[in-house]
Amino acid sequence: MTDIMKISSRNLPVRRRSLIQGGLAGIIASGLAPTVARAAPIKLVMAHIIPVPESGAIGFSWQAEEVRKRSNGELDMQFFGGTLLNKELEIMNAVKSGNIQMGNPAGAAATVFPEMGVFLVPYLVQSYAHAYKMFNGAIGDTLDKQFQDKYKLKVMCFFDYGFRHFWTAKKPIIEPKDLRGAKIRVQQAKVFGDTINGLGGNAVPMAWGEVISAAKSGVIDGGDLPIVNQIALKIYEVSKYCSMSFHNYGPTLNTMNLATWESLSPAHKKLMIDTSREAQDKIRQLTESVDNFAAAKKELEPKGMTVVESKVEDFRKLAMAKIWPAYKSQFGGLWEQIEGVKA
Repeated sequence: MTDIMKISSRNLPVRRRSLIQGGLAGIIASGLAPTVARAAPIKLVMAHIIPVPESGAIGFSWQAEEVRKRSNGELDMQFFGGTLLNKELEIMNAVKSGNIQMGNPAGAAATVFPEMGVFLVPYLVQSYAHAYKMFNGAIGDTLDKQFQDKYKLKVMCFFDYGFRHFWTAKKPIIEPKDLRGAKIRVQQAKVFGDTINGLGGNAVPMAWGEVISAAKSGVIDGGDLPIVNQIALKIYEVSKYCSMSFHNYGPTLNTMNLATWESLSPAHKKLMIDTSREAQDKIRQLTESVDNFAAAKKELEPKGMTVVESKVEDFRKLAMAKIWPAYKSQFGGLWEQIEGVKA
């Protein structure tokens, strides 16, 4: 027993010295290494009203996968298209309250953000190039700051559904006189009603959930949607004609709860902005690719619709005379900025 005690006493300083001298290697070799706890992934739940294959859904579904991959699982972005929340206002209220972290108002941007209404004034946005230069430039930066201050939302990117075109069941809308007496469904932002009424039709404000049944029963004669959404929403099931009038440009934006944004590290913020811009590019490419006469015919006519070209210049002149003056006085400085952007 005494010998054992002597040996133990003699070995103790050696063991202690080896651990001190060996540092981390000594600790690991001794089996005494502490367990290192990895931080739980930061969950970023995103809701989008329409599922894949709609252009926005494709872009943001791709982004979610990329964020998880590029962050090595530190950011767990989860995309829900058409399944988590099914109304635009529900989505935006959930993002504002922090119940979910990301979401967008889809085509109802001007309802949620009245500041976006100016971009919906018919024929004010001249082209995709004109729109992209605005939203990826000074105008977009200004809106981002305003929305952070006013709504506590960070703009991750602006995207769009393209230009709106008429869909109708009884006849095509080729020139303004074709709208006379036509009951055209519009979204509930004022600018959409002003557009249809100003161009000669009868605007019927209606939430999307009521549209298909209203079209089937004849409560409305048609509505207007970008080509990408006419395809995704299967509007050909209740409509015979697509008339390409390009009357409203459809900008919207993807947002993040501001408190969530501010809690992210600089590296994670950069990753989210980078992938948002990449998703934006994908969405724009998909939207533009079908927003021309030849592509629309290829997509919609096999499904039973007839695609026609409207007399765009006739509609544009009417809009400038009847609709522009009130909005120009309402939006003042921003209107001038828009007109000043040269694509």
